[in-house]
Amino acid sequence: MKRKEQLLLASPARLLKEYPFLKSFFMQVPEGILYDHQQPLQHLLMEVGEEKSENQGFDTGHFLDQLDEFIHQMEVFSGMAEKTVRSLTILPGNDKSGQPENFESLQFEASTITSIVGPTGSGKSRLLADIEWVAQADTPTKRSVLINNEKPNPDWRFASGKKLVAQLSQNMNFVMDLSVSEFLELHAGSRMIANADIVIQRIIEAANELAGEKFSAQTPITSLSGGQSRALMIADTAMLSSSPVVLIDEIENAGIDRKKALALLTGEEKIVLMATHDPILALMADQRIIIKNGGIFKVVKTSDEERELLAELEKGDKKLQELRTKLRAGEQLGDSI
Repeated sequence: MKRKEQLLLASPARLLKEYPFLKSFFMQVPEGILYDHQQPLQHLLMEVGEEKSENQGFDTGHFLDQLDEFIHQMEVFSGMAEKTVRSLTILPGNDKSGQPENFESLQFEASTITSIVGPTGSGKSRLLADIEWVAQADTPTKRSVLINNEKPNPDWRFASGKKLVAQLSQNMNFVMDLSVSEFLELHAGSRMIANADIVIQRIIEAANELAGEKFSAQTPITSLSGGQSRALMIADTAMLSSSPVVLIDEIENAGIDRKKALALLTGEEKIVLMATHDPILALMADQRIIIKNGGIFKVVKTSDEERELLAELEKGDKKLQELRTKLRAGEQLGDSI
């Protein structure tokens, strides 16, 4: 989900909490346009109507463009935009045999998904390590990483509070004696989030959309199931983590709604790298990297034919999920097959 789409789903009241500098922008809007500050912008703009637009000289499409541009300009002015990672590029190195990798450059954009496939021990972890370390031809693979098409600032390598990659493992275990809300409050506090209560509520709601079984803000994190824990951490990473790149390790075994999880991460403009053996997840990606003998052997763009195949595979997967749900509920499966 791009920022314009996110703006449409937010209310003016919520936007003012997230971007206090919008107060001056909203003061320029004709009276009666944003009369209900609690309603999503999408709803309010739809109610403007053609007659009111003409009478007050208000163009809804132009308004959204101006709003997005105003936020961007204020972020640039405040220095926030300097931290934004719009793209990440890998320049080729060598495989384990010292042979050069057969590609010119590999670029990842925000809100895109790249799957990483290859046999165990093929070098998937080394690729991640190169990205996390922001390699500059100084790792065993001799790869280099660019951020926004430029040689990165050393902060991405050495600053403790500026981590490029957030990793989501299939093994999530909590040991702290905290409730879900207390855990999220600690994380939000460490990030100095101004609107922490709103963000925490959004994280819990999103996590419950991903998990098969609901939990509340008061649920102790130590009592969360494996699927609930991973759902919570995916939502937390999407909305609170400052890391612009997310690596997911074998999400097929996570016990969550995989499609919604990926949509949530890309909707928050993360660059998603996903190590997987699942053909459904591999085809959900915009492209997939094939690792062989420690090197990037091939980069494959997902084709239209593969997307058609994905639709068929998802139908079968949906049926399998329905059978699994019935099995867990103690139902007979004979009539469902």
